Amino acid sequence: MKNEAEKEDENNLPALYQVVLCSDDFTPMEFVIGMLEKFFYMDRHKAAEKTLESHAVGKAVCGIFSKDFAEAKVAQVMEYAGLHNHPLHCSMEVA
Repeated sequence: MKNEAEKEDENNLPALYQVVLCSDDFTPMEFVIGMLEKFFYMDRHKAAEKTLESHAVGKAVCGIFSKDFAEAKVAQVMEYAGLHNHPLHCSMEVA
């Protein structure tokens, strides 16, 4: 039995997930902007807006994807941040 997050909608489309960037006080803004450009294909202006949103609100949605794609994006961000010794955190939620 599927849980509520994995249920398909009335059009038999798979559930979508939003990738969420969480704010921290240690990762440099320039790193976050570059990460958003690299993995979410945002232009510099949009990446800066999302970075500021995550800082002001505590989190920001980077994109909405299928479950597999969202999981891959979260893994990419977490690995990239770890390789650069930043505590940046990214997660996914049902859209």
